[in-house]
Amino acid sequence: MYRSSPGGTYASVAKDLGVNHETLRTWVRNAEQAARPGAVEATAMEKENRQLRARVKELELEREILRRAAAGVPGPGSARIAPRSARTRCP
Repeated sequence: MYRSSPGGTYASVAKDLGVNHETLRTWVRNAEQAARPGAVEATAMEKENRQLRARVKELELEREILRRAAAGVPGPGSARIAPRSARTRCP
């Protein structure tokens, strides 16, 4: 309707439809993007990228948690066990 109204503005068409002019502008922009060749592939790729970014963020958080946990655990050779001769016996 917006494109078929020569000289029509977002505001005038939105008023006729009973919606906000920004809503109409968003609808028109989305329709124009969907009409582009390859738009379906682009949106699928964008969705996958969002999912992958979320997964990377989750893995980085897990790595940080594990790194902090490992910092509190003594490494190999840091905890020495006393030789048998130095151990005390419990009666």
